[in-house]
Amino acid sequence: MVLLHAFPLSSAMWLAQREGLSRSCRVITPDLRGFGGSRLGEDDPSIDLMADDVAALLDAEGVDRAVVGGLSMGGYVTMAFCRRHPDRVLGVILADTKATPDPPAARENRERIARAALDGGSDVLVREVLPTLVGPTTKERRAMVFGRVKGLVQAAPPAAVAWAQRAMAARPDSLPTLAALKAPALVLVGEEDELAPRGDAEAMAQAAPEGRLEVIPKAGHLSAVEQPEAFNAAVTAFLSSDLGEAARSLG
Repeated sequence: MVLLHAFPLSSAMWLAQREGLSRSCRVITPDLRGFGGSRLGEDDPSIDLMADDVAALLDAEGVDRAVVGGLSMGGYVTMAFCRRHPDRVLGVILADTKATPDPPAARENRERIARAALDGGSDVLVREVLPTLVGPTTKERRAMVFGRVKGLVQAAPPAAVAWAQRAMAARPDSLPTLAALKAPALVLVGEEDELAPRGDAEAMAQAAPEGRLEVIPKAGHLSAVEQPEAFNAAVTAFLSSDLGEAARSLG
């Protein structure tokens, strides 16, 4: 299983998943371009390019097919992977993300944040992005979790932040990609997620022929970090039930 991290974090956000889900399968958590010490390169910003990076990683690891999942930006990359490498997808996990493209105002805001990051580092992320990443319950009751998220946000390299924002702004509508899926899909959403709320999750689950929706209680946009036990339980159930049925039908 490949898990792709949210913006503007790194693969470090998946610590609880690497520990908790490794009992069920091999878990690979790469750093997307420019984050977590990975190389950004000189290519133009592109979600598709990130998806191709994941395919190259699977090649390097000797993995032909995998369950591919992502949270927020990682979800965008997951859907691009499904579009560009459909034969390599055993199952799909989409957490706190959306399939629809950005409207013009959102694209303009991404460009503004990209420029602000290049000019002033992580200040704009801490001021504007961080407060939207976790839900009220985490802010009020989980100071250590909030502090960990803040540290990951502050560690984001400005060049990677700008590149990723521009890549996300240019992403296409992925609802047709989900409609064409030939693998089971689990859609997860934090109960308190305001960036990619339940309506977006329901649209994705309905678009996928074998889609299923699970709501993570008392979690915001970073449901895997805020409520790791509930998140892991939902993924484990998906691996054992939905993917188990798919495997039996193939066999």
